[in-house]
Formats: sequence, structure tokens, C-alpha cells
Amino acid sequence: MVLLHVLFEHAAGYALFAVREVEEIGLQLPQVEDSVLTIGKFHNMVKLVAFSPFRSAQSALENMNAVSEGVLHEDLRLLLDTALPPKRKKVVLGVGDAKMGAAVQEELGVQCQTGGVVAELMRGIRLHFPVLVRGLTAQSAAKAQLGLGHSYSRAKVKFNVHRVDNMIIQSISLLDQLDKDINTFSMRVREWYGYHFPELIKIVPDNSLYCRVAKFIGNRRELSEESLEGLEEIVMDSAKAQAILEASRSSMGMDISPLDLINIESFSRRVISLSEYRRGLQEYLRSKMSQVAPSLSALIGEVVGARLISHAGSLTNLAKYPASTVQILGAEKALFRALKTRGNTPKYGLIFHSTFIGRAAAKNKGRISRYLANKCTIASRIDCFSEVPTSVFGDKLREQVEERLAFYETGEPPRKNLEVMKEAVVEANEVVAEVKRRQEKKEKKKKKREKRRLEALAAAAEEAKEENSVMETEENDVGAKKKKKKKKQQAEELEPEAEPEENGLEEEEEEEQPLPKKKRKLTVEPEQEEEEEKKKKKKKKKKAVAQDLEED
Repeated sequence: MVLLHVLFEHAAGYALFAVREVEEIGLQLPQVEDSVLTIGKFHNMVKLVAFSPFRSAQSALENMNAVSEGVLHEDLRLLLDTALPPKRKKVVLGVGDAKMGAAVQEELGVQCQTGGVVAELMRGIRLHFPVLVRGLTAQSAAKAQLGLGHSYSRAKVKFNVHRVDNMIIQSISLLDQLDKDINTFSMRVREWYGYHFPELIKIVPDNSLYCRVAKFIGNRRELSEESLEGLEEIVMDSAKAQAILEASRSSMGMDISPLDLINIESFSRRVISLSEYRRGLQEYLRSKMSQVAPSLSALIGEVVGARLISHAGSLTNLAKYPASTVQILGAEKALFRALKTRGNTPKYGLIFHSTFIGRAAAKNKGRISRYLANKCTIASRIDCFSEVPTSVFGDKLREQVEERLAFYETGEPPRKNLEVMKEAVVEANEVVAEVKRRQEKKEKKKKKREKRRLEALAAAAEEAKEENSVMETEENDVGAKKKKKKKKQQAEELEPEAEPEENGLEEEEEEEQPLPKKKRKLTVEPEQEEEEEKKKKKKKKKKAVAQDLEED
């Protein structure tokens, strides 16, 4: 009897289930398939043999990467070696992925099965997994799935801030919009200021330059020889500045009020600021293209390359396109119209704005556009999938297109593609080595700065500790001094209290000793004299009262 086991990979760990002795034909019945939905009936069909939880989130991520790549991880190998029966010939292991089944069968010698009954059993296990595994709740299983899903996605998607093509798409769209707006506003300034100075339109045909000149001149009647230097700085041509001055003296334009002139100048100032912003935006686009797609920008230019990336949606999508699609990218309407009317299909789309097609003869435009689209596809793939993007391949591809143009015109045979690519690979390796060397230097400098910063922080912390210890010792010294002062003060306060007691004892001793009469009189105080006088008066009164009583 063949024993069927099912391997189930979960975010919490690996689980191995044994299917009870049931016929495979019976498992495919609709009634049995419906019984998968109820846990009671499904529990009679499968039994948990072993469960190996992941030790950490990092371990779970490593195991999931191995499963997705069809590699047998050590944790899974250990589980299968210990949990499967020793007689491997009678064991059939059901797995969800054919690659994983091939890896298990190759390394462990276990027969594997996918699809059919195994898919239905895995559907039931996935549905009732928190119930089949003890100690695992549905909430914890959901958290494990969410965390592993996020970490797996972050590991698969290698995000580099400096190679974001979204900024290129937005900047080229804004650049095209600015071109339209600046043209519209400049035409409005031409019409508005043309009532006052119509001859200026023919002398200064450039839009932004016309707005600057109109803002500088203002009222043409006030233009004189003194303002000729300022006009030359703006126009960068002394003859043109002199022509403007002469035209202002014999102009057919109408007079203009100061209020209208103020509005024209303010609007011209806005148009000038927009054109300056467009210039800065173009520099930003050039720098971003040199970071994201240096080979493509070196081959056909930054603006055309950015338009190709924007039309494709991303650099990755452009790299996936074949050369035939890149050739007519941007001419979809003309293509479908030609297919509908059975006419001639377009030969080029957005790559028509490249300088190569304009330089080619009419009969060679289709051939050079096909060749250029092929080189653009190669350049976009190199930029998309290379770790360190460089412009070496773009320069070499550009040389090849130049040689092909010369071949169409003069018949001079170009170099072979293999020779050119060998040279490009050698130069690219040198450039990559130089870039890596610079990065290593920057990292070393960064580490040194971090080390110095940490040393400075440690030194500051030690100084702070020393200062705190010094302050504590000073506070302790001050406290000891204060205590000594308090003790001295208390001792000084106690000394005067002891002196009067001694004086009192001496006075008592002196009172006990009889003094002579002369000394007594000298020592008698005035208060004692008053008391003696009072006693004498009382005695006299008593004597007087006694005499009266005797007489009665």
C-alpha cells in the first residue's frame, strides 16, 4: 500500500500531513471534495505527522526564498529525514510546486506528486490549518503571513532611489507642457506689445528673447542711445540692437498708456520666469537621465530617451520591448490606420526626433530607423539590468550608428559588432572598477567621520563625568566647611550662656561671706535702699497704731 504524505509550506513553518488509507479514485468524487470544507470530515482524511516552526523572521524569509527558487533548504531536509517513514519506496510526497518536487526527489529519493488529489488536500489544509496545528490561532497565522509577505516583497524588489524613472516621466511631461504654455503666452505678449511696437517681431523672432526685450524697452519713445548697451547685453548682437533703436524711432505703432504698459511688463516677467524654470528643469532631466539611463541618453539624447521611457511607462517596460516595437513607439495611430486601410506602415515614431534620421537620405530613413531602434533596445536593457550604469556602451553604440550612416552614404564598411562590444566591455569594467574604488573611499571616509564623531561623543561624555565628579567633590567640601562653621557658631553660642552661670555662683559665694558695714553700704544698690525705706515706713505706721491702742 502506497502511503501518501502532503508537505504544506506556511508562514509559520513546514507541516507534514499523512493521508489515511483512502483510494485515490474515491478522493476525486464530488461528495468527497465537498467534505474538504467541513473540519470534522476532513480530520478523518488527514493527520498531522510533524510541524517544524521557523525560528525567526529571517529564517522564514530564507526558507521562502529557497522554496520560490526550487531549492531544498536544510530545515526542510531535516524535517523530511526525521518525519518520513524509513521505507522511502512506499512513500509518495505531495507538494504544491513541481520544482520543489524535483529537488526533493533528486536529493532524498522520495517520489513526489503534484496536482489532482494533492491540490484538493492542500486546499483543505490551507483552510483548516490553524485548527490542525495545536497552539496556532488564526490571528497569529494571519500576522505571520502578513509579516513574511512584506519582508519577501522587500527582498525581491531592490529599490534604488537614484534610479527612479518616475521622476523622468513626470519631468518630461512637465517639460512638454511648459513648451506649449510658453509658446502660447509668448504669442500673447507679441500680439499685445505689437500694437505699440510691431517692427520688433521681425527683428527678434525668439519668444523668450522677445519678452525680455519688450520688458526692457517699455515705451519705445523713451528708448535712446543710452539704453543701447543694455539692449546689446540682452540681444548679444550690436547690429540687432542698433536695428531695434532705429525701428523704435520710425515705428508705425500706436501710443500706449502707462497702465497698459505696466500690465504688459508684468506678464512678460511671468513668461521670462517660466522660460528660466524650463531651462532649470531641462538641466534636472539631463542629470536624472545620466543617473538612470546613461547609455540611452548618450545614444539618442536625454529628451528623446526620456520620451521613450515615458511612453513605455518605465525603463523596465522599455527594456522588455522588441526593437520593432521601439521603432514605431509613438506612432500607434498611424500604424493601426495603415493596418485598417492596408496602406504603408510607419517607419519611425518618437525616434524620428533623433538627429540620425534627419541626417539620413530619404531612401535610407527606414533602414537607419530600424538600426537605431535595435541599438536603443540594447542600450535600454544595459541601463535597466546593470548594477553600475555607465555611458560607455551608449557611446560605442552611437559610434556604430555613425559608422552605419557613413556606410549608407560612402559605402565604407563599419566595424563588426563583436569587436565594438569587446572594447566596450573592457572600458566598462575599468569604469566600474573606478566607480567602486570611489565608493569604497567614500565609505572609508564616512566610517572615519563616524568613528571621529563617536570618539568626540565619548570624550565629551568623559569630560562631563569628570566635571560632575569635580562638582561633587566641591559640593562635598563646601558641605563640610558649612558643617564646621555651624559647629563653631553653636560652640560660640554656648560659651556666653556658661559665663553668667559662673558669675551667679560667684555672687552666691560672696553673699554667703559677711562683709563689713562700710563695704556693705558701698555695695548697696539704689533699689535696695528703696526697699529699706519702705520697711522703715511700715514699722513707723505699726508703732503709731500700737500707741493709739494703748491710749484707748
